[in-house]
Amino acid sequence: MNEPVDLQSMDEAQMRQMLQHLMSELKHKQTLLDKLSYEMAILKRLKFAAKTEALNADQRSLLEDALEEDLQAVDEEIEQLRSAEERSPRQQPKRLPLPAQLLRQEFTHEPEVTECCGQAMRRMGEDVAEKLDYTPGVFMVHRHVRGKWVCACCQTLKQQPVEAHIIDKGLATTGLLAQVLVAKYADHLPLYRQESIYARAGVPLARSTLAQWVGSCGVQLQPLVDALRQEVLAHSIVHADETPVQMLKRGSERDGKTHRAYLWAYTPGRHEDLKAVVYDFCESRAGKHAGEFLNGWRGTLLVDDFAGYKQLMGEHITEAACWAHARRKFFELHAANKSQIAEQALVQIGQLYEVERQASNVDGTERLRMRQQHSRPIVDKLHAWLSEHRSKVPEGSATARAIDYSLRRWQPLTRLLDNGQLPIDNNWIENQMRPVALGRKNWLFAGSLRAGQRAAAVMSLIQSAKLNGHDPHAYLKDVMTRLPTHKDSRIGELLPHRWQSATI
Repeated sequence: MNEPVDLQSMDEAQMRQMLQHLMSELKHKQTLLDKLSYEMAILKRLKFAAKTEALNADQRSLLEDALEEDLQAVDEEIEQLRSAEERSPRQQPKRLPLPAQLLRQEFTHEPEVTECCGQAMRRMGEDVAEKLDYTPGVFMVHRHVRGKWVCACCQTLKQQPVEAHIIDKGLATTGLLAQVLVAKYADHLPLYRQESIYARAGVPLARSTLAQWVGSCGVQLQPLVDALRQEVLAHSIVHADETPVQMLKRGSERDGKTHRAYLWAYTPGRHEDLKAVVYDFCESRAGKHAGEFLNGWRGTLLVDDFAGYKQLMGEHITEAACWAHARRKFFELHAANKSQIAEQALVQIGQLYEVERQASNVDGTERLRMRQQHSRPIVDKLHAWLSEHRSKVPEGSATARAIDYSLRRWQPLTRLLDNGQLPIDNNWIENQMRPVALGRKNWLFAGSLRAGQRAAAVMSLIQSAKLNGHDPHAYLKDVMTRLPTHKDSRIGELLPHRWQSATI
């Protein structure tokens, strides 16, 4: 505890010195208090508030000089709509017809007695009602009968050879294998749950058997993923992101200890024609893993501010930054304490996104022209505004950190002004991470590095198939049927963005 100070014995210089010290200490403690209050508000919001980052219309105070007039106009419009609604009769919603491709089982219902007035009645028509039914876990056994033929003269034996299968002498057809993979990696059903589901359907399949199928399929599908990786890296703009996944430690099978591994993801730029994602499972978050995946690649890498990517930037790789991350800093600040500085920053960044919305359906050349004409003045004004306000806020405050994030990454943030193909943010790759986040809540951890790599291979094909509008089950079933006899030189035909079903 500090000793009491005798103010009577102090001269003017000592008083001034002490006052300066107290003011400095007060400023430091106020900054610390603001920081802790900000962090507390963020934690409360993460736990209790909605996760959306939209700027609530009720929170906006800028550009609303004519608020009363706007409210009156809105009231008049609502009244007009209400009057129109009262005049028009309410339409009953129509039930959509059931898909024509579904198998149909017909049930006929006729009266027990079809006689009246002493004579047979005439059937004049019928009413048809369709109801949707579901039978879970319907299994079917395929019996492959290969006849043996022998020559009576020379005893030559002939028999149709066994067709090549993705799992040699395996029990499961490619349809069942595709079901197990899709259930695990698209529907996020762990193998122990699948084991229970299949048992209820009358087919006991051990979890160890299912795990062997998953591992074998992952190995066989790896050449497809390697080819997909080459297709992704053929583009000059690539998104990258990473997310943690727990992995069982070596030698810890009994005690269940895990450590944090990472699943990395890479996609071509959002505005490119190729829709694909490649996941790469690695032991850590070290930047060397991204370096190994991108080895030899040249282009612009759109990433967040993670330090692991910094070592990749240089002569051949240019960094582009994400405006959504910059915006998020101000949104969190505004959500925590209704900061007016944060609100104004959000409005200006929102103007950038409005330009992107208007340019969403044009080619790169036209998008670049629109950015030069509309976005560049917004960016220049925002930079000057941020620089001005940075000098006015206390060092170390939440506001200072939010502004510093944007100013520190200003050059990567503004590279989109010189490249019409460069997306404004990294949201595209973050969307490809959402299935991983859902799955992580269900399968909890990877059993080993090899198991994680096989899972990444299957997930790459499933998610890429979905991006191209394919049913993942139909895609995997067809590809695994054709893969054992498909020529390596034509492996690209089986990639999701080029795939055409053999049954078409």
